[in-house]
This record gives sequence, C-alpha cells and structure tokens, in this order.
Amino acid sequence: MPIAIVLALAASLGIHAVALFGTDIELFGGAAEEPPALRAELQPPPVSPAKPLAEHKPATKPRSKIKPAPLASAKPSAHLPTVPVAPTEPEVTVPTDEPKADTVSQPPEPAKPLLPANGFIRFAILKGADGFRIGRAEHRWEFTEDGRYHLYGMTETTGLVALFKSVRFESESRGRLVAGGLQPEQYLSRKNGKDNNENADFDWTATQVLLARDGQTRPIAPGTQDILSLNYQLAYLRQPESGATVGVVTGKKYERYALDSLGEEDIDTPAGRFHTLHLRAMTDSVTEIWLALDHHRLPVKIRFTDKKGDVFEQIATELGTP
Repeated sequence: MPIAIVLALAASLGIHAVALFGTDIELFGGAAEEPPALRAELQPPPVSPAKPLAEHKPATKPRSKIKPAPLASAKPSAHLPTVPVAPTEPEVTVPTDEPKADTVSQPPEPAKPLLPANGFIRFAILKGADGFRIGRAEHRWEFTEDGRYHLYGMTETTGLVALFKSVRFESESRGRLVAGGLQPEQYLSRKNGKDNNENADFDWTATQVLLARDGQTRPIAPGTQDILSLNYQLAYLRQPESGATVGVVTGKKYERYALDSLGEEDIDTPAGRFHTLHLRAMTDSVTEIWLALDHHRLPVKIRFTDKKGDVFEQIATELGTP
C-alpha cells in the first residue's frame, strides 16, 4: 500500500477513532439543540430468552471509589484498569438557560444486571467500503453484588496506521445499577496515557453534572448517561424499537440524543451471527448501532459516517467472560 494512503488513513483516524467508543467525539454525532422532553422512559425491559455468554460467579467484594492507579494490561480480568486523573478544581456553579430538573428525594433501589457479572467485547475498527483495518477497541464491564458497576473502554490504532500515528484513548465509567438501568457517578478519560481533562462527576441528589473541562455544573434529566455507559444503557430502553431520546454527557458537554429504529436484522461478525436491532442517530453526521437481541442487547456493530461521507465501522471480533 502506498505510503501516502497509509499516512492519510492515520491522519483521518486521529480525527475519527474516538467517534467509536471514544472520549471527545460523541457516539451519536452530537445534537444541535436539546429536544424539549424525553420520548421514552428508561426502565428495565422484560428479559427475553437469550443465549448467555457464559455462566460466571458474581464478584462478592464491593469496589471502592476510584483511586489513581497504573493501568493494567489489555488482558481482561476481574479487576478492571483504572484511568487516573489529576485532582479536580472546586465545583463552580454557573447560571444556565436550561430548566432545572426535579431533585431526587431518595436514592433508587439497586437492580440486577442484564449482563453476566463480568465480561468483555473486542472490536476491529475498519475504514471505508474496502474495510481496511486501522485499529481495535475493547470494552470490559463488572457488576458487583452491592449494586455497583464499572465499565472500561479502550480504542487504539494498530498495524501500519499505528506506525505513522499511534493513538490510544481510554475511558472509564463507575456508578450504580438502579431500576431504570445504569446511573453513572463518575466518568474519566485520557489520551495516550495522559488525562485529557474531559471528565464528569454526577450528583443525582441535585440532578446535575460537573464537567471538568470548563468547571461548569449543568442540570441533567433522569436517565442521563456518560458516553461510555450509553452503550450498555440501551439494553434498558423499554421499547427501543419505537425510538428514544437519551441525555448524554460526553466529557465536554451535556446533550440529548434522538434514536430512530431501523428494525431487526441478522448480521455476521467475526464474533458470530447475531439477531440485532438496528438503531440510528442523525445530525450533521450519522451513527448506527446494532444491538444483539440474542446476546443481552450488547453492541456488536457500530458505523459512523462523518459529514464528508467517510465511513468507519467497529465490528465485534470476540465477546465473553474472563
């Protein structure tokens, strides 16, 4: 392959890789304006018969709050890596034109996860119609018996592209599992091993979020997710086939993303054949996601089309439990 093409792909990936489970480009491309209200309530759906990934004994040791620590290797384990960040500045509240959300009088009751207690998904990242492989991604999750969750996401360039432009994004989401699904409490991210100051702290008593990037506190709607937990919150949508609108914190800002359903499809991936629900969000770009209905509604394929028409796909290559 000519060096010029490889360099072009490397430069392009530097802009788009984070759009696929990334940290500073929204999963669903962003939204110009916030819709007036949610179109769907986030509640635990009836659990339909599904092929389990593997039986796994739930972890019994509660996890402590996030502490700065070195990241572990990419090999999945019950102890997920932690994304260390620098201490945040004192919280600053600024006036906004957004309506204030109702405060939560009592914390929601914990709920049982729809996924196994521990698990992972690995992806290949492809570019263009020819499917040239430019990177890989990995997600890991852990649910504990005390009703908490921990998600870890990683995206990096590989192969020839990595030789010319090595990029690695990592993100982490921690919080509680409640009746409506995942309730994030802290979102952390870093790029190439360094804190990129795109973190968020959620305060559900006051229904607001503090963004580290600008130090601003913003009101949020019930059911709001961070950009990482959103991938797994989709499993808790009551009627995703009818579409939904979900609040999302990206590390830079808070927005609402509208999802449209394109129906059910059977797709083939390196990880196997899945019966999926195809969702799409359209703004100045288009993001599509396929949820495996026969595997806990896990995201097994994501396609991002930017405003120039360049297409990037993330395809599941392996999923299971450690």
